[in-house]
Amino acid sequence: MFNYENQINPFTSLFRGRAMNRAPTIFLGLMGFVVSSRPMNKETTQIVEKLLASPQKIVIVGHKNPDGDAVGSCLGLSFFLKSLGHNATVIMPNDFPDFLKWMPRCEEIGIYEKEVQKSTEIVNASDIIFTLDFNSLDRVGDFEGVLKAASAKFVMIDHHQQPADYAVATYSDVKMSSTSEMVYHFMDALGEADKLSKEIAINLYTGIMTDTGSFRFSSSSPTTHRVAAKLIEAGAESAIINQKVYDTNSPERMKLLGVALNNLVILPEMHTAYITMTQKELDDHNFKKGDTEGFVNYALSVKGVVFAAIFIENKQESIVKISLRSKGDFSVNDFARNHYSGGGHINAAGGKSSQDLNNTINEFISILPRYKNELTDAL
Repeated sequence: MFNYENQINPFTSLFRGRAMNRAPTIFLGLMGFVVSSRPMNKETTQIVEKLLASPQKIVIVGHKNPDGDAVGSCLGLSFFLKSLGHNATVIMPNDFPDFLKWMPRCEEIGIYEKEVQKSTEIVNASDIIFTLDFNSLDRVGDFEGVLKAASAKFVMIDHHQQPADYAVATYSDVKMSSTSEMVYHFMDALGEADKLSKEIAINLYTGIMTDTGSFRFSSSSPTTHRVAAKLIEAGAESAIINQKVYDTNSPERMKLLGVALNNLVILPEMHTAYITMTQKELDDHNFKKGDTEGFVNYALSVKGVVFAAIFIENKQESIVKISLRSKGDFSVNDFARNHYSGGGHINAAGGKSSQDLNNTINEFISILPRYKNELTDAL
């Protein structure tokens, strides 16, 4: 068991709705978003234990365009729930990147986009649905309608800001490095840390490593490193995992990175840098899902830059996909919510634009002067 007497309890939870059958003891902001949370306590632990008291049919869902944290947390949780005697199935809205397709049991992940009928039947037959690494059902794309129609009880585990109110049990902590770290704390809070297997450890470590930029981001707390150490002790070989994720680039991806860096634009007065990627540039380099992962961080690494963005044209969906990163106190979560129907974390967020690429860039540049003081203060 993790020693909570000597550490801050990282398990910050919000349990509300049908399971409690009374008014929730939380504060709700505008539009139903939760803006505060409370620590794990005996009552909330008992709620989760009651949900899992007997064998259940459980579906675990990650967000659309799943990244390492979504895949790692979902697979890690599935191994844990199976060890408790439950029937657990992981379903993703669409496929995940090739550089993650070595993870333990990843071949068992269902892809809704490829198996609509089968995925729908599994969801309809489920007792509990865990949603991991997202906090609003619109983050699963076309899978949203299936989830909304389900009769199962929902449990949310997530570390993004402003969770929506759809689950009977919500474990939400924006200070956490990753949802994968939260899954470890979830196990520990239930008194089941001894169920940590090598397979769970590998999946959770991969999720933590990828979501923290190999522990470079400020979200990597002392507790994060202690959890990582426990995962390594349980069999997660950090050097091998790092190699499998970061050292298996295709020649096409490396050439695409060259194009991205050639497209880098720096706006010194705004302490901002951005990268553009056209659909043609992607097609010319045999783009695969995940190939642009991390490109935005190169823009953020420029000296004097505190705000970075990458704008990726997606002709198939008629949108421009946007990833935002920042340093210091400049909130890209607020920026994404205010301008791009998105959100995320203070220093990492995403969104989209329905305008074409050129108009999206022009609008972005026109918005920046409003934030000049904040960007300067973030230096």
